[in-house]
Amino acid sequence: MNTVSKFSVYLLTKSVLAAMIGFISSVILGFLLIRILKRFHIGQKISSYVSTRHMVKEGTPTMGGLIFILPTLLITFGLLVTGKMELTEDLAIVLVVFIGYALIGFLDDFLSIKRGENEGLTSIQKLLMQILIAIVVFYLYIEHGGQTRLVVATLGINIEMKWLYGIFILFILVGSSNAVNLTDGLDGLAGGLSAIAFIAFSLISLMVGYTDMGIFTLILTGAIVGFLFYNSYPAKVFMGDTGSLALGATMGIIAILTHREITLLIVALVFVIETLSVILQVIWVKCFGRRLFLMTPLHHHFEKLGMSEVDIVRMFWLIGLILAMAGIIFGVWI
Repeated sequence: MNTVSKFSVYLLTKSVLAAMIGFISSVILGFLLIRILKRFHIGQKISSYVSTRHMVKEGTPTMGGLIFILPTLLITFGLLVTGKMELTEDLAIVLVVFIGYALIGFLDDFLSIKRGENEGLTSIQKLLMQILIAIVVFYLYIEHGGQTRLVVATLGINIEMKWLYGIFILFILVGSSNAVNLTDGLDGLAGGLSAIAFIAFSLISLMVGYTDMGIFTLILTGAIVGFLFYNSYPAKVFMGDTGSLALGATMGIIAILTHREITLLIVALVFVIETLSVILQVIWVKCFGRRLFLMTPLHHHFEKLGMSEVDIVRMFWLIGLILAMAGIIFGVWI
């Protein structure tokens, strides 16, 4: 077996083990954490605006994002300490974003539970915190020689953005984190779509030479799948903002660091459409005085049409899978 073949087998083995360990760890943690959340009555408050069928979910444990966040961090730090994984500049930035946005989400969930209502941080407070993290990320990115040029050779795009790239980073981090947050409205929906998207980005990362991020993303993917063991219909726990903000922002920063920003638009198109449905609904009501959709985000529109929650989630997962495959092809060959 030649050197290239040995390396490929080693990398494949390492990748599979990373995903498996992430999965097993999150399943074990989920079993314990759900009981702790129930004991301390850390349950979700359901908005009065959603379908009445969701009211039965009132009190379901939330902050479940910890089920995949903690194992991912523990495994990653364990690999770094034992020398099985290298702490590159790129991975350090990913960890800053992952932890930073998880903390914003955790604070939002904590305040919501403390107040006993479905409102935690205000939109302005969230945005200011997200801007702060984006500034830190841009500083670290520039400090370590990150390029500020948007390049997509296949599409003939080659734009030097300079300091505007910092605003671009902010736009992607805020947009992607809130997009996943908006999509997190049905059991297993955001978690399943995130797992599919992260599988795509892990394969792209590994194939184009970002091994550190590829392994991290596979650990996270495995942990999300373990979380889905408890979050699929009927959900025993919700990820809350703790999980959704961390997942969306991490997806965004990986796209930036691998220079696959356009690929993100393909892989995460379901999240984008969910967000656009909310924006269009607001514009339509203000301009025409009536709704464009029965209810937004879009998954609630399909609920109003009479589709079951399980069927909607399956449909969105299938679309997400097709987009992920298209994204892998585009992401590798750009």
